[in-house]
Amino acid sequence: MNATNSPLPLVEHLDRGPRTEQELAARVARDIPHGSYVNLGIGRPTLVADHLPPETGVVLHTENGMLNMGPAARDGQIDPDLVNAGKVPVTELPGAAYFHHADSFAMMRGGHLDICVLGAFQVSAAGDLANWHTGAPDAIPAVGGAMDLAIGAKRVFVMMTLFTKDGVPKLVPECTYPLTGVGCVDRVYTDVATFRIDSGGATVLETFGMSYGDLAQRLDLPLSRVNAI
Repeated sequence: MNATNSPLPLVEHLDRGPRTEQELAARVARDIPHGSYVNLGIGRPTLVADHLPPETGVVLHTENGMLNMGPAARDGQIDPDLVNAGKVPVTELPGAAYFHHADSFAMMRGGHLDICVLGAFQVSAAGDLANWHTGAPDAIPAVGGAMDLAIGAKRVFVMMTLFTKDGVPKLVPECTYPLTGVGCVDRVYTDVATFRIDSGGATVLETFGMSYGDLAQRLDLPLSRVNAI
């Protein structure tokens, strides 16, 4: 059974530290069902492409106009005309197709994507997403296609660190930054824990380098755990 649908008990990985970015990307890749059409947001989410074996049949979409994008290009594979939405050189898989930017957004807005994977500044316990602006006067807003993806994709996975460099939680009771989408997030994958977000709030599925109890103390919101006794 795919990990996305499996009611496994909470696993606390206390014999190690937080996950690396590559470990996080591999975890997200394992939760993407075979044959899904998926958009990977700019930044950390693009790493997921490197952890999707061809046999999964996952078709990656980029908002700049490509279907069936492959992993990141290395050395001699680099083609300056073949990049993802974040301008990172990528490869193409057999059957890759290219199209106008407007057609790409029509796919996003028309509900043709099964999953999008996005970064975030904040996610609320109700699944609200804030990832385009911190609201700070000197911050540079970066809307891109995030709003279209957050509402247009059937499911939204978020990849982010759980705490800022100052130790402030990014999974919050209510977002204080300008919203990208309301009630759109289904999963939150962070360096120290994975969460399911639904009508009941945030449920912890696994932890890394931190116990469930420590996590509950550091987050200012109600948490539940899978298969709690």
